[in-house]
Amino acid sequence: MTLRTSVRDETGSARPTSVVKLVLVDDHAILRQGLRSVLEREPDLEVVGEASSSQEALAVVRDVAPDVVLMDLKLSAASDYEGLALCAQLSAADGTMGLLVLTTFLDEQLVVRAIHAGARGYVVKDVDTTELVRAIRAVSRGESAFDSRSASAVIRSLNGQTTPREGLTERELEVLQLLAKGLSNAKIGERLFISATTVKFHVSNIMRKLDVGRRAEAVYEAGKLGLI
Repeated sequence: MTLRTSVRDETGSARPTSVVKLVLVDDHAILRQGLRSVLEREPDLEVVGEASSSQEALAVVRDVAPDVVLMDLKLSAASDYEGLALCAQLSAADGTMGLLVLTTFLDEQLVVRAIHAGARGYVVKDVDTTELVRAIRAVSRGESAFDSRSASAVIRSLNGQTTPREGLTERELEVLQLLAKGLSNAKIGERLFISATTVKFHVSNIMRKLDVGRRAEAVYEAGKLGLI
């Protein structure tokens, strides 16, 4: 955290004496640009670097030594969990640096795996700006930070209270319904306005959560559990 002497701007308002240095890691440039624009409106937050891949992230973090790394878990089409490995690498390199996951996917096991990999916080991308800024500040102070849904997921997982329906997200249930109709990934994507790659990710999660190896088995198991 960079220390600054307290000064006053042209409006007479006092600026903070310390600034949290941030690195943004996401494979979508437009999302990084949007985040930078929103976060740098806060006088105590400064984006000092960006990266679109794990390799870039490691280099940028090494060069700028941020206080917090705000990172997605899915950083390429090749892997759904590349961010988990990056999280572990960054944590091993500097245990004092705050790692905050900002991702589209809310999955209880992913949240727990991210924590085990060294993340101090986990929030989903539809979180409001106020809550995201609060999470960044908390992580910079060495505290944990979760949005309400992620926190509930952690509690259920730690308490062993997850049921199959609770374990599936709303989107996964939607995908499951269309799987039961025999639709392909491409057709499901068209119905839900998401890419076939994203559908594949959801199908993979569904099969893992239902402990099956094939799509047809997922539909059969879901039928027995009353999910469809």
